[in-house]
Amino acid sequence: METFVLISQLIVSLSVAYVWIFRYHVVEQEFKDFGLSALTRSFVGASKISIATLLAAGIWYPALTPFSAILMALFMLAAQYFHFKVTNPISKRVPSFLLLALCLFIFGMTYQSV
Repeated sequence: METFVLISQLIVSLSVAYVWIFRYHVVEQEFKDFGLSALTRSFVGASKISIATLLAAGIWYPALTPFSAILMALFMLAAQYFHFKVTNPISKRVPSFLLLALCLFIFGMTYQSV
């Protein structure tokens, strides 16, 4: 099970980094659709990339894992809220939902061990 937690940490970390670094044009459009400002987008992006880095670092420093997993889960929950608010199709909601589930799994498996 520990291996699956580590793989989950990598999946979440790399997915967030990929979207916010290499698919930024998609993020820009989504934030416009959500009616959120560029300042909000910049704050969310910097926060998510930082938390993704902490989540990856949690592989070597396990004390970082539960905190970063629950913070990322909160961002994914917010993403779900905004996808529902603008009535995006299910295909746009699935990625953040899967990352939310993985973050909750990571948190559930690691919060007692630290």
